[in-house]
Amino acid sequence: MFRVSRFMEALRDGGPVPPPRRAAGPVVIWNLVRRCNLNCKHCYSTSADTDFKGELSTAEAIAVLDQLKAAHVPALILSGGEPLLRPDLYELAAHAKRLGFHLSLSSNGTLLDNRHAARLLLAGFDYVGVSLDGLRATHDRFRRCAGAFDQALDGLRVARQAGLRVGVRMTLTEANADELPDVVALTEAEGIDKFYLSHFNYAGRGSSHRGDDARHAHTRVAVDWLFDHVWERARRGSAGDFVTGNNDADGVSLLYWIARRQPERLADMRQRLVNWGGNATGVGVANIDNLGNVHPDTMWWHVSLGNVRERPFAEIWADRSHPLMRGLKARPRPLEGRCAMCAHRDICNGNTRVRAHAVSGNPWAEDPGCYLSDTEIAEPIGREAIA
Repeated sequence: MFRVSRFMEALRDGGPVPPPRRAAGPVVIWNLVRRCNLNCKHCYSTSADTDFKGELSTAEAIAVLDQLKAAHVPALILSGGEPLLRPDLYELAAHAKRLGFHLSLSSNGTLLDNRHAARLLLAGFDYVGVSLDGLRATHDRFRRCAGAFDQALDGLRVARQAGLRVGVRMTLTEANADELPDVVALTEAEGIDKFYLSHFNYAGRGSSHRGDDARHAHTRVAVDWLFDHVWERARRGSAGDFVTGNNDADGVSLLYWIARRQPERLADMRQRLVNWGGNATGVGVANIDNLGNVHPDTMWWHVSLGNVRERPFAEIWADRSHPLMRGLKARPRPLEGRCAMCAHRDICNGNTRVRAHAVSGNPWAEDPGCYLSDTEIAEPIGREAIA
């Protein structure tokens, strides 16, 4: 995850460059349940409104929480499907909080009513994220459900009014890129300070919609707009909490954005970006699906590293015998094509490997989602020594 607001604050304030931070364990995104009341076009878990066999029982899920604590996992994001459809959600959440996890919920928002909001607050959830894929017509088309936008927005309002910290996530595609400013404006008008722009990834039902990926020019325009917007907020004293994900070229893009505006800051800002570390799949982020299978992240459901019913999570995560995990944990990664030639690999860490695999069958091929030009990836800007 690329924390745009924090980098804009550093650009504004300067100061010493903090050292790289390496967590003892990964953040875990856990798909507790695959059932969902919606049938979204870009769903990576290919969920549907039906029960899926073989899901972890309450006792098994509690045992997994204990495994994750032993593996030094700092934070959990409970997802689905729609996690509010899991009957024992609040029992699991209570145990997670007793163990000390930072706890988030990823929801489509349509079921988020006053009762759920009160229970989420009581359970100690630190954050609730809801997806909006554009304004009303666009969102409902993506979600294949008339009224989904209004229900999700109502859910956000109810959760915020209950005292929960909430945020909006938008997945950028060719079909909704032009609506990014409007969705951000809506988010800010609602008093919501957290906004997550997720680039499109080719997984689950989303793999059949690769053609909807925002074309490189659209992506660059959208990302530059977001940088401009957050910078203006930072200059006014409040950068908010804007982040992007699923395209680590954003870090390099920010370097070029800085080069056009404050070139004297290139050296220290580049070092901050290097210390951020880029793509964290298989290292700083992990996924557990509804059946207990462990994956390098949520987009790698077609690759299972092991199952928590059979081996402890810590043992599975430390195992480098799988060639994918061996490559993901390597520094530098065994990249090919444009990614191998890029002068900024130390910033993006090879970007998103699952897109390369989806297009070429080779996880180490160049990332087709990288929107940087050949000139940009060849230019080693900002490498001057920090005074």
